[in-house]
Amino acid sequence: MSVVTSGSASAGISGLGNSEIRKKGWSRRLYRRERQAGWSGRSLLIGGGLWPKLTPYLFVAAAVLLLLLLTYLPAANMLWYSFTDWSGLGPIKKVVGLDNYFQVFTNPHIFSVFGVSLYYFVGAFVQIAIAMYFAVVLSFKVWFSNFFRGIIFFPYLINGVAIGFVFLYLFQPHGTMDTILSWFGMTSPPQWLGDASVVNFSLAGTSVWRYTGLNFVLFLGAIQSIPPTLYEAAEIDGANRWQIFRSIIFPGIRRIIGLTFILSVAGSLSVFEVPFIMTGGANGTSTFVIQTLQVAFNYRQVGLASAMAVVLLIIVLIVSWVQRKFFADDEVDLT
Repeated sequence: MSVVTSGSASAGISGLGNSEIRKKGWSRRLYRRERQAGWSGRSLLIGGGLWPKLTPYLFVAAAVLLLLLLTYLPAANMLWYSFTDWSGLGPIKKVVGLDNYFQVFTNPHIFSVFGVSLYYFVGAFVQIAIAMYFAVVLSFKVWFSNFFRGIIFFPYLINGVAIGFVFLYLFQPHGTMDTILSWFGMTSPPQWLGDASVVNFSLAGTSVWRYTGLNFVLFLGAIQSIPPTLYEAAEIDGANRWQIFRSIIFPGIRRIIGLTFILSVAGSLSVFEVPFIMTGGANGTSTFVIQTLQVAFNYRQVGLASAMAVVLLIIVLIVSWVQRKFFADDEVDLT
C-alpha cells in the first residue's frame, strides 16, 4: 500500500491545474483569433469595401426601376399602340402602320385645338412677367417679404382639381366674381364660362394665378444666387434699381428664363385639369390633351389617341431643342 505524501499530492494537483489552465488559455486564444477573422471578413463586406460601393447603386437601382415601370414602359406601350387600331377593350390589335399619324396631320379638327393653347401661351408670358417682377422686388429688403413670398407661392401647392372647382364657383353667374365687380359699379358682367369669346381668357387667367408661384420661386432662387458684392459695388457706383436689374439681375437669371420658357410652352400645349373640370372641353375650350382623352375613351380609338400623344411629345421636344439651339445661354461670369 503506497502512501502519497502531502508534498507529492500538492505537486500533482498543481501540475494538473496548470495543464488545464494552459489548455483553456490556448482554446480561448484560438476562439478569439477565429472570431477576429470572422469579424474582419464581415467588416470587409459591410464597412470595409464592398457594401459602401454597392449602396449608391442600390439607391439608383430603385429609382431606375420605378422610372422604367412608370415612365418608359408605358411610353413604349403607347408607341406600339400608335401603330395599331386597338380600341382599348379587346386583345386584338391590328397593325395599321402610319395610318394613325396620317390621320392626325390630315384631320383639321385635331390640330384646330392648338388655337386654344395660344391663350395659355400668352398667359404663360404674363405669369413669367409677374413672377419676375415680384421676385426682383422681394429680393431686396422689403417689409414682410417672407409673408408675401408665401402668399405668391401658395396657389402652386393647391391641387389642380381643387383649383378647378374653386374657380368654377368663382365664375358662376351671380358668383363671387360678379359680386366683387358689382361693388365697383359693374352690374352686367360677362358670362365668364358661357361666352365663347371670354371663357378661354377666364381659364388662362386661372392658369396664371396657379403657376405664377412656381416661376416666382425659380426666379427668386436665381436672384439670391448672385453674389451680393455685385449689388454693393453697383450701389457704390450710384446705380439705380433699373440699372442693377439690367446689368446684374437679368444676366444672372438668363438660364432660368430659358427654363421657364420651356416649361411654359410644354404647359400651354398640355393643359388639362382646369379646363376639364370647369368646362369639360365644351364651348371652344377643348385642349389637345382633352381631345386625346376623348378620342381614347369616348370614341374607343386608343391607337389614334396614342399617335396624338406621340405627336405632342415630339412637338414639345422640338420646341425645347429650338430654344436650346437658337436661344442658348451664354456663360455669365458673376464673380
